[in-house]
Amino acid sequence: MAPSAKDKTPRKILDAVIDLCADCDTCRTLMDEDCAFFPELYRLWDQEKEEGIPINDEQVRHLTDLCTLCGLCPCPRIPMDIIEAKSRYIEKEGLPLATRLITDVPRMARLCGTLPRLVDALRSSKTFGALLRKAIRLHPERDLPAFAKENFFQWAEKRDLNRRREGQASIAYFAGCTAGYLFPEIGRALVEVLERSGVSVHVPSQKCCGMPHLVEGERDKTLACAGANMESLLQAIDGGDDVVCSCPTCGFFFKDLLKERAVYSEAYQQSVDAGADELKVPETVRDHEKHKVLKKSMYRHILKDDGYFSSLDPMKRLAVAAHTFDAGEYLARLHGEGRLNVDFQPLAQRLVYFAPCHQREQRMGRPYLELLALIPKLRVEEVGESECCGMGGNFGYKAGFHETSLELGRPLLEKIRKRNPQAIITDCMSCRLQFGHVLPYPVFHPLEIIARAYSAAALPARENSPAEDREA
Repeated sequence: MAPSAKDKTPRKILDAVIDLCADCDTCRTLMDEDCAFFPELYRLWDQEKEEGIPINDEQVRHLTDLCTLCGLCPCPRIPMDIIEAKSRYIEKEGLPLATRLITDVPRMARLCGTLPRLVDALRSSKTFGALLRKAIRLHPERDLPAFAKENFFQWAEKRDLNRRREGQASIAYFAGCTAGYLFPEIGRALVEVLERSGVSVHVPSQKCCGMPHLVEGERDKTLACAGANMESLLQAIDGGDDVVCSCPTCGFFFKDLLKERAVYSEAYQQSVDAGADELKVPETVRDHEKHKVLKKSMYRHILKDDGYFSSLDPMKRLAVAAHTFDAGEYLARLHGEGRLNVDFQPLAQRLVYFAPCHQREQRMGRPYLELLALIPKLRVEEVGESECCGMGGNFGYKAGFHETSLELGRPLLEKIRKRNPQAIITDCMSCRLQFGHVLPYPVFHPLEIIARAYSAAALPARENSPAEDREA
């Protein structure tokens, strides 16, 4: 944001975004198939300039709801300015209860655990299910996700994994909401793979990473989650551990979003001995040893720690980012060091792998493809190298965006259909829910496949196939 953006209304922030994007025009073609925001922005711009119809407040407000913070657009400040504007709208309007419920997975999990019979009745009953969908503004064709009877955190506590063993090197596993409450088999698979490789795992106290709340513009909840997680993870990091995420969205949040603009803070500049008129900027994302030196007098009004997370300690944000790794990235590192247990049995399966948006935006290559290639007889083909499934967190669940979600995912879904695999692999559980809604194939996290390869256990068929194979 410009220096005076802190005092701007959300409408003025978005007007600046529209003017800047329309002037650049790069995303008119770059993002026309994988994004809901930019096509609408350019449609409104063309309408105003060519037809003389001004962009009204309602249209500008609607634009903010079309950004899911996928990270695919090339300008890092544009999506965060959109989220800033959305947050200011929410501060004024309040977040609807329906959105609050569907966003807060831990709370929904507690509700399902407290009232399991009622929740099952609501999910299976046509009458009550329809009422529940209407109440939380869920599209009638979307199935409510099922919560595991024993979530991952309960399983980990039974195994005493919530306690770090002093004097023993380990990793701190940030399971996130999806592996924590919806798909605990992912967390169990990661623990198995690491323990087979001689790496101890502990599960520190954790809240939602904050990304779902960030996307909805719920600033207070986002910062509360981020702050609490930072303190918990830093205890593990100070003890010599790295943080590992199996969810690419959690990883993207901690590694990229949380540290946004932190290097421009006074605390960081002092830590690298910047001179009175110097602003030292790291040359690469992770390497803070080499810097470009800029004149502070020229850039101090532009390059400063004034982003969404500027109220949190910048050095702590940078420390968490520097020590957080995607699970695939971490396992690939173990393999490179000769420490990964690769005693895999043959697994004769033909699968497709989709690397989700938030994994691709971490710029770490395709570690899971390399790891899966170590399993004898397993055939894995990558699909959708630059596409999006369209789910966008809970975007596809919302009644008003269901069709848009499917349209965004159509090219990828059609490519998967043409491959007709035995199963789909992806590390994003939002993608898993989208694939499960549309396609007839079972879907697994790469960690589940790797863990199964130790015993050559056959992949189970999909338990709950759709009533019909919906057209993509």
